Amino acid sequence: MTPLQMAVYISAIANGGTIYKPHAVRKLFNPQANPKEILIEPKGTRLPFDKEVVDLVREGTYLVVNGNGTAGAVRIEGINVAGKTGTAQNPHGKDHAWFVGYAPYENPTIAIAVIAENAGFGSAVAAPIAKELIEYYLKKEKDGVTFASN
Repeated sequence: MTPLQMAVYISAIANGGTIYKPHAVRKLFNPQANPKEILIEPKGTRLPFDKEVVDLVREGTYLVVNGNGTAGAVRIEGINVAGKTGTAQNPHGKDHAWFVGYAPYENPTIAIAVIAENAGFGSAVAAPIAKELIEYYLKKEKDGVTFASN
């Protein structure tokens, strides 16, 4: 799996079960065209799982961070983060550290996949990186900063 595939996967869990095709841009602008802006509409496909199954996986991702799971390092005060750590064995050196997650749990606006190659465990390396990125994104979003993806 690539980090992009993992981000698409965790975003589908976050949104309740719809896989969206990723895009590098949200809209196109052409000053000579009419209309001048073309918004790229996301195209989604429902996962072939009952809502109860997706809800159960969502609850599990919440507990990995906020219960006794491996991703406590990604907790952010005042923001419910959900996700999953991973450690991919590497026959050529140290293991690769993974974390996939989303926030806020109640109404997700960010999904993230972090891989740190040859870095060890996901809980020790990838989760703290994800915490910094999620916190930065959500705090800037509250401050009214517009990201390129918005």
